[in-house]
Amino acid sequence: MAWVATAELVAAVSEAGGLGIIGSGQATPQWVRKQVHKVKELTGKPFGVNVMLLSPYAEEIINLLAEERVAVVTTGAGNPGKYLNLLHSAGSKVIPVVSSVALAKRLSRSGVDALIAEGMESGGHVGEITTMVLVPQVVDAVKVPVIAAGGICDGRGMAAALMLGAEGVQMGTRFICASECTVHENVKDAIIKSKDRDSIVTGRPTGHPVRVLKNKLTKKFIEFEETGAPAEEYEKLGVGRMKLAMVDGDIDMGSVMAGQVSAMVQKVEPARDIINSVINEAERTIRLTYSSKVVD
Repeated sequence: MAWVATAELVAAVSEAGGLGIIGSGQATPQWVRKQVHKVKELTGKPFGVNVMLLSPYAEEIINLLAEERVAVVTTGAGNPGKYLNLLHSAGSKVIPVVSSVALAKRLSRSGVDALIAEGMESGGHVGEITTMVLVPQVVDAVKVPVIAAGGICDGRGMAAALMLGAEGVQMGTRFICASECTVHENVKDAIIKSKDRDSIVTGRPTGHPVRVLKNKLTKKFIEFEETGAPAEEYEKLGVGRMKLAMVDGDIDMGSVMAGQVSAMVQKVEPARDIINSVINEAERTIRLTYSSKVVD
């Protein structure tokens, strides 16, 4: 959610009863601090920041989040173990994203507060296991709360995740089309117009597969895969492509990171309406499910 989950969207989600998460991506500590301060100006509700531990600024960002006493820190692409004491002493909850049971077990033993089990349906960097299969296995393998992510767009998806044992859900793609999200309108239009087969995973040969919407850029990546291009070529082609899409609006040669649920997103609407509709539908779905079981 780098270039997507900025202060405006984060504050709106938290104000509506969710937990907004700033996507720090490869951003500088200065940018992250400004975003944190802006969220604090817009809402008094708890919010979080996602830290990519492969970022060259990861340690600096962790230090400033502890200083700012951010309520929740989610992490990806690494083990946050060495930062746990610092963040816990600042009152922060630490919740890593995991894509396998083995990683979930290892991180749960390190003292994290919860885990986000993210299936390969999600947008951006993905693993190889689907949400439906991953979530119950992680739930059974660890003792900390598990949050389900990947392929969840509405109340039916949330209800399904809860049935699998998750304590809650993380959603990204649908919130790209929140009215408070500051991404370029071209990106929102691309998601709304997408069909069920318009999501694709590229970059598998590099060991860092990414799910995006099909466009001219993905065709070039597929050509690289077919010709066995070296990893350096992938890296060169990929530099700056997400900003090109999300900020500049180039949906042909930019990286439109979005999940398989893109085809289920129908319109741009306020974050509060998204959250209310998801929760209401989830409650209705669960109630009807249990009512039918009682009748049977």
